[in-house]
Order: sequence, then structure tokens, then C-alpha cells
Amino acid sequence: MTEQERKQGYSEKAADRGEPSYVWRDGQQRRMRMIEAAAGDRVAGMILEDGCGVGSYLNRMAENAAFTVGLEIEFDRGKTALSEGDPRRSAVVNSCGEFLPFRADLFDLVLSHEVIEHVEDDRACVAEIVRCLKPGGRLALFCPNRGYPFETHGIYWRGTYHFGNKFLVNYLPRRLRDKLAPHVNIYTAADLEKLFAGLPVKFVERTIIFGAYDNIIERTGGFGRFLRGFLQALEKTPLRIFGLSHFWVVEKL
Repeated sequence: MTEQERKQGYSEKAADRGEPSYVWRDGQQRRMRMIEAAAGDRVAGMILEDGCGVGSYLNRMAENAAFTVGLEIEFDRGKTALSEGDPRRSAVVNSCGEFLPFRADLFDLVLSHEVIEHVEDDRACVAEIVRCLKPGGRLALFCPNRGYPFETHGIYWRGTYHFGNKFLVNYLPRRLRDKLAPHVNIYTAADLEKLFAGLPVKFVERTIIFGAYDNIIERTGGFGRFLRGFLQALEKTPLRIFGLSHFWVVEKL
């Protein structure tokens, strides 16, 4: 299956589920390095990707892990992830994050990559992840930051879905913002803290990152590379509050 055929096949689900990573580029490679750094030696253990899409991260983590499991609610996407993986090193389960079909204290590492914003009950998903982590196991969590000036998942206007980046939508009052984007959640740091309230965890890292802007670089070359470098440099400053995604590393006690 070509990349274009995949995009066409999955585009109907873009509003509710988002689009998985179809092409491995600098942005994905950068996030992979962040995951590996956060995990430490847990990358060689049992790993779950909660919302694995077509398997881009899952099958790369499987290269060094004892075993990897991908959980994917969309059957076709999970089937693709499974077909491109090594059955001796990985498996894919068709299920949802609110009810993980695994025993407690099983995984050394769980990756949730831009997924919890799409689920029905994000608090239940987080609680399930923590339940399935071993004591000392870690969650690497990426999710959208409300401070980013664009809503990247599109909006609904007069009953019609409009795909693409929509300027300043996330800065609207929550009630109005959620009417325009009822299909996807957005988070402040306080919102994320509420998801973990009362759970047996500690926060190892909490930061906000900008994107890699690979599409802009592909179209503009040098300007795109300048933009990437400038924005990613802001991650070391208070201006990271305007970044694209939260990146949290959470360890089970």
C-alpha cells in the first residue's frame, strides 16, 4: 500500500481520530529520541503504545524491546501496524484506551502519542495506563497544548468539518472553543494535572515543545529550517508556553 493510498483510506477518520504518522521524518525522529531518553533502560522491556496508528513508533521501539504491544481502536490502522511488524517482537490489539485488556503491573514503558485528546474519557485512559505500568515504569505522553496559536485538528462550522490549522481557536473561551472543535480536546498544564490527581505517580519531566515543521521545510527549504530552529530554541525559554505539544514523563510509584 502506498503512502497516498493510506492517506486516502484513513482521511475519513481524521476528524475523530486524527491522522497517524505515515512518513518518518525529522519530527518523528526527534520525538523518538525524546521517548528513548525518557525511558532509559525501559526501552529494552515490555512496551505498550496506547494508540499505535499504523505502527510507525511501535515497530521502531520493537527493535530493542523485549516485546511491544500496540493498542489501536481503528481496525484498519491496527491491521496495517500488525502487517508491517515482526510477530516475534510485537503484537497489535484492537481495543480502546479506557479499558486496557491487560493485567496490572505489566509494562515498563507506555507511549501515548497525541492520543488522549481524541478519546471519550481521558481520565479513564490515564488511570488505565497507570494501572498497567509496573512500579517504576514510565509513561511518555504527548498531547496538544492549548497555548499553541493554531487548532491543528480542524473545526466544525455550521455542521461541516473543515480540516486544517485554524488560527486562535484555542484562545477562545472553553465553551465556544469546544463548540467549534467538539471532536478533540486541548490541554493546559493544570488540565493534565487533574488527569493524574490521586494516582500513584510522580512527574519526571513536564515541558512543552514546538513541532519540526517538516511540511514547511519541504515547501520552502531554508526558511522552514530557520523557522524550526527559531521555534525549537524557544523551548528553553518561558515562550515555550506557545508550543505545539505537552511532553510529560510520568513514573508509577
